[in-house]
Amino acid sequence: MAQYDLTKTIIPYCDRHLVFPLLAHLAENEIFPVEQVQAAQYELAKETNMVDYAVSLFQQLHPDEEVPAEFAEKRENAVSTNERLQQEAQAVLDVIENPEVAQSLRQDKNQNLQFLRDHYNVTLDHITALYNFGKFQYSYGNYSGAADYLYHFRILSTDPDLTISAHWGKLACDILTGKWDVALDELNSLREAIDARTPSMPQFSASTPSSSPADPALAQLHSRTWLLHWSLFVYFNHPQGRTLLLETFLTPTYLNTIQTSCPWILRYLATAAILSRKSASGALSSRVRHSIREIVKVIQMEEYQYHDPITQFLKELYVEFDFEAAQKELGKAETVVANDFFLGDFREDFMDNARYLISEAYCRIHQRIDIGDLSERLNLSRDEGEKWIVNLIRETRMGADAKIDLEKNVIEIHRPPLPIYQTVIEKTRGLAFRTQALGAAMSRTQQTLGAQDTAPPSAVEAH
Repeated sequence: MAQYDLTKTIIPYCDRHLVFPLLAHLAENEIFPVEQVQAAQYELAKETNMVDYAVSLFQQLHPDEEVPAEFAEKRENAVSTNERLQQEAQAVLDVIENPEVAQSLRQDKNQNLQFLRDHYNVTLDHITALYNFGKFQYSYGNYSGAADYLYHFRILSTDPDLTISAHWGKLACDILTGKWDVALDELNSLREAIDARTPSMPQFSASTPSSSPADPALAQLHSRTWLLHWSLFVYFNHPQGRTLLLETFLTPTYLNTIQTSCPWILRYLATAAILSRKSASGALSSRVRHSIREIVKVIQMEEYQYHDPITQFLKELYVEFDFEAAQKELGKAETVVANDFFLGDFREDFMDNARYLISEAYCRIHQRIDIGDLSERLNLSRDEGEKWIVNLIRETRMGADAKIDLEKNVIEIHRPPLPIYQTVIEKTRGLAFRTQALGAAMSRTQQTLGAQDTAPPSAVEAH
């Protein structure tokens, strides 16, 4: 299902090195011709310092041609540059790894810089050598080593732009080395930094834009858009990632970013909600428990911009209440999930939870249900459907209201009517939070306008 593949859409928001796993996935699944994928991998690799990898890709693409001489020259330059940058960085690293120096450092970066300058003649330029060497190590694929140098640089540096760039680089290193707990901490730290200031887009590698929009609000929007895409690597690999994704993406700030800049992220938001639904009766936040309602509203609003079988499944189920259409979309969605780089490992869990949603919605509007009919709507055989429904009733809240009549092969549901006050609570859930968020946004706007009004006029040329 190449028409539903989002790789081409996601790549512009990823660092060059993060794209390699995406292309490797396309090559394994054979969604696109292998030659095209290899050509894309080669175009990416030849602009990095991973010379041997680029050469191997060239030989796969052009087995009858000689390797260009430029690769040998590039390898020599990479080796000499690596030696030079390592010497510069090691001099600083020897100082800060000294136990006495480590004990003398404080939280105040300016105070630390003054201490290092007075006692060890280490200046800001010397500290920047850590960044330069970390960035170079990243460019030739030594992600673990790059993460160490970028971490030390970030602790000491007072340059805000390079510090935020080191944040992006450290996050990319943690993703590529599969350190998901560390990557999650780095992701949260970077998100706080972006929300607290208006940084430019990631400038860590040459593959990212080198210039940011002049408008600070637009720059912050771009940074959040990049962060949403990078966070997919973390949230779909960390054990608690799907729940954390819902907590983050459903906040007004990031939900607005999705609707404005990247509506295709709705696929992953909808999938996370489906994957979390069966356990939503556990100790989860109210936002996660009721996430599907909110997501369905957004899917309706953004359908003109983006839709796929996963979003359409939720729409047919919760808006149209068309179970046959939902069944068809679920069949397509299974293939989409199986072929998606981030979602492939969750295919079985996705189908199990999606069937739970269908059962829940179907049982909510029927009091007497034919097990064979429900099994068909779940894309299961009669025997499989019967076992699945029995387990579902046993494991969920439906058990108190539902009874199975095996002789008639039906489920009878006796659900007491919902008290009117409970209905009001359900309708107004989250109203206080939304009102508070709206008030805070209006307050920030007024403060910004007030600051502009009181700002001193710009200097004019004296006549």
